[in-house]
Amino acid sequence: MRHRLGYNKLSRNSGHRKALLRNLVKDLLRHESIRTTEPKAKEARRSAEKMITLGKDGSLHARRQALKFLNDKDLVAEVFEELAPRYADRNGGYTRILKLGPRGGDGAPMARIELIDDEE
Repeated sequence: MRHRLGYNKLSRNSGHRKALLRNLVKDLLRHESIRTTEPKAKEARRSAEKMITLGKDGSLHARRQALKFLNDKDLVAEVFEELAPRYADRNGGYTRILKLGPRGGDGAPMARIELIDDEE
C-alpha cells in the first residue's frame, strides 16, 4: 500500500536524488522543455512548480528560497522576471507531461515535460 508516501525515491540515495531533481528543474526552467523518464518528470514537476510559485511571490525571502534550491543567480532572475509574470493569472499547473513511449535500450517509459504557454 502507498498510504502517506510523500515522493518517489527514484532508486537513489537522498543526496543523489536531490542533485538529480535540482539539475532536471534547472534544465526545465532554462530550456522550457526536457526529455526524461516518466517518474523523473513527475518528481521534477513538483519542484519546478514550486520555483515558479516562489517567483510569483516576488519577495526577497522567496528569491532566497529559490536561490537555495537552484544555485544559479541568473536562472533565479529569469524565473522571477520572465516566467513569473507569464503565469501571474494562473493558479498552478505550469507544466505539462507528454508520454513518449518506451526507450529503445531498456524499455523505460519516456516523457517530455514542458512549461505550458501563457495563452492556453
